[in-house]
Amino acid sequence: MQQNSESDHIQLDLQTNSRNFHVLVGLTGSVAALKAPLMVRHLLEIPGVDVRVVTTDHATHFYDINEVPVRVYTDKDEWEMWTKRSDPVLHIELRRWADLLVIAPLDANTLGKIASGICDNLLTCVVRAWDSSRPLLFCPAMNTAMWQHPITAQQVATLKSFGYVEIPCIAKKLVCGDEGKGAMAEVSTIVETVKQYNPETS
Repeated sequence: MQQNSESDHIQLDLQTNSRNFHVLVGLTGSVAALKAPLMVRHLLEIPGVDVRVVTTDHATHFYDINEVPVRVYTDKDEWEMWTKRSDPVLHIELRRWADLLVIAPLDANTLGKIASGICDNLLTCVVRAWDSSRPLLFCPAMNTAMWQHPITAQQVATLKSFGYVEIPCIAKKLVCGDEGKGAMAEVSTIVETVKQYNPETS
């Protein structure tokens, strides 16, 4: 198989010769995705950290990609970057680049997909190809009624059985008006958890 050239990595913006700790943020279709620009800015404040973002199409309904201060990869990128056999495959290149993947928010739909092994978009393909020796953190976020459905606990347990680390959701008044558990963990909690895995700050 042909090795990818340095020019490929420049196009992808995934240079691997840096000694920085590479954090890949996954965004899914929860209203909590509106916190994406803030979360990325705080992650970039961690010493020695590089950040890239993978977003689902539904997640982009809740935030403006232009407000995220790093490269954001979409499903469209996955297909447009590959035109011939020797071209890099984006979800594999992202998997190679990242030292840590944090999915924040992880909506109910994507939780179900990952638990079932479905990989029908860029983010779920990254997850399916993930190197299990590297940390994968997930931050559930959904309506309280969805969180309380019996299948949710089963699916969270399945992800944990894969070795993934849950950053638990919290109870608060949700955007829909309901009050209860299901809100994504606070950005500060997520950032502090990522710090625990960074060799420079752990």
